[in-house]
Amino acid sequence: MSRGSLTVVGTGIRAGVHLTAEARSAIEHADRVLYLVADPVAAEALRRLNPAAESLDDLYRPGADRAEAYQAMVETILAPAREGLDVCAAFYGHPGVFGQPGHTAVRLARAEGLDAEMLPGVSAEDCLFAELGIDPGDTGCQSYEATHFLDRRPVVDTGAVLVLWQVGLIGRRDTVTEADLSQLPALAELLLEIYPAGQEVVCYEASPYPVGEAHVTRLPLSALAAEQLPVMSTLVVQPAGAPAESSSSSDRAAAAATTLPLAE
Repeated sequence: MSRGSLTVVGTGIRAGVHLTAEARSAIEHADRVLYLVADPVAAEALRRLNPAAESLDDLYRPGADRAEAYQAMVETILAPAREGLDVCAAFYGHPGVFGQPGHTAVRLARAEGLDAEMLPGVSAEDCLFAELGIDPGDTGCQSYEATHFLDRRPVVDTGAVLVLWQVGLIGRRDTVTEADLSQLPALAELLLEIYPAGQEVVCYEASPYPVGEAHVTRLPLSALAAEQLPVMSTLVVQPAGAPAESSSSSDRAAAAATTLPLAE
């Protein structure tokens, strides 16, 4: 039996127009194409490129634990590759940005002796930089998943751009189709420990369609807790000045400075 292979690609954000030439080639020449994309237009574009394309949507049921859904996707992707087929797994956006199934599938395939690679794609971050006119090279950029940011409370450099992803579903670890904003006030409170109340924040969601504008709402930080955000929202805080720390970060830093490390 011939040795199978796996190529993981991204479809980009805007259906049909963000697909790179190498991703398109991988889709067209694969024996099996398995995909998880954001809308029917993107799905139809993949099926036109390869009639063997099949959706992974049925593994991503609302309310199901995301980790379990991701594991099921990995096994579904690897099964035909283990049988000697050339498989292409296509994911919305960049396959390695918030793309745990793609990374895991590539790692396991390589561990089993299969040829496997991940190709880059256009991500929501790429769209954000272009549409909001942000150059991360000017001041630097801090990028966190919103739940991680709220749980871990990292030190924030207020002189750099801060980007918080998946603000519309903070604290949720299951699959959801609608925004859950129950933890948005807690995030707003944390940010108010770091930034002034009048600091402008931008709620951003890239458009998935070739024709259509991104969702962009600008508002003061003081109004964030009550804002109704789309489920795929990203929050952007522009530079505000000198670095600052939340009170919890300051407490941890002070504790670390007065604690001697244990001898090894």
